[in-house]
Amino acid sequence: MVLVCVALAGWVLAVWLLLRQPRVPTSPPDDYLTPVSPADLPVDPLPACAVVLDGLGAIVQVNEEAASQFGETVGAILRHPAARAALSAALRAPAPLPSVGSSGRGDLPPVCSTTFTLDVPVPRTLHLMLRRLPGGKGQDRRVLVVLTDRSEAQAADRMRMDFVAHASHELRTPLASLSGFIDALRGAAGENPVMRQQFLDIMSQQSERLKRLIDRLLYLSRVQAHEHQRPRDVVDVADLMAVVLGEVAPRFEQEGRTLKLEIEDDLLVRADEDEMVQVLLNLIENALRYGARSGDPLTITLSAKRAVTPDDRWPADGGIILGIEDNGCGMEAHHLPRLTERFYRVGAPTDGAGQGTGLGLSIVRHILDRHGGRLRIASAPGKGTTCLVWLPAASATLAVSVVE
Repeated sequence: MVLVCVALAGWVLAVWLLLRQPRVPTSPPDDYLTPVSPADLPVDPLPACAVVLDGLGAIVQVNEEAASQFGETVGAILRHPAARAALSAALRAPAPLPSVGSSGRGDLPPVCSTTFTLDVPVPRTLHLMLRRLPGGKGQDRRVLVVLTDRSEAQAADRMRMDFVAHASHELRTPLASLSGFIDALRGAAGENPVMRQQFLDIMSQQSERLKRLIDRLLYLSRVQAHEHQRPRDVVDVADLMAVVLGEVAPRFEQEGRTLKLEIEDDLLVRADEDEMVQVLLNLIENALRYGARSGDPLTITLSAKRAVTPDDRWPADGGIILGIEDNGCGMEAHHLPRLTERFYRVGAPTDGAGQGTGLGLSIVRHILDRHGGRLRIASAPGKGTTCLVWLPAASATLAVSVVE
């Protein structure tokens, strides 16, 4: 009887201990199957350009870094065929089965990556890494995309090759000239004071030309290095014009040169002020160098106004138009399409300032590409030249479409 009582007590104790054990759920809780709302995905704090897509490739979230660096081009980047192919691969990639003792990192779906070049509005090389987000129903059809702009590295490689190609051609002429006159001065010409002074003057001109050429090549390289990055500063056009006037005023102290101003008030553009000053100085320099006709006065009009009427020449309605117009000798129509090519020159300068480098308008084009602007040049022989620069107004904000 005693043994029966002891056995019964032991059984009761075992049942009581079993009931006190924590329960392990055999199925996930109900909220595990509830899709996570976009606000619950912490992509904003990420120190990278991050975008979350749904299973159809529509944008669900864009963090602040991506919106700031890529703006409205995010949609174009993600619509590229290479990006769509990588998205499909990321959605199809299965998550590996968890293993015993796994820390959890190896249980994530694999990363799919792709690199491609987007040609508009300026060439940009993008590297995308995509990973399907693990989770419950609804969340597992979302993909995290991390965008990296590799345009600067590509531009650096391209600039090195371009510099070697162009420098070897353009630098040869002034170097050959300097070498020839140095050899002449070592001979009989060095004993003749008149010839020696004449040769020294020519050598000085060639060395100045060489310096200008190298300075322009280096400046062009710097512009191309960050051409894909849109400026963020807001610049008052009146302040911009004041800087330009301070630079060019001494050039108009000569008799027969007049500078007129037609500038509207309260014009704001999103721009790099130093680069826009360079744009206007290059255009004014070209007008002074090539526009003047022998014996005729030269008038240059510098203007700034709002684009109030729709115009097919510009990429969007509105914006700000900066103009440089002269009444000089003008040029033939066949020159116009090639003016922004590197080292393209129309003809000999008319102001006696020496031959230009042929890089000024190429620099202008690359700067305006960076700003999202446009350059239009109109000219005819004997009727002067008009250069119009269109820039988006500062009030025009870039937005990214987000599908909730």
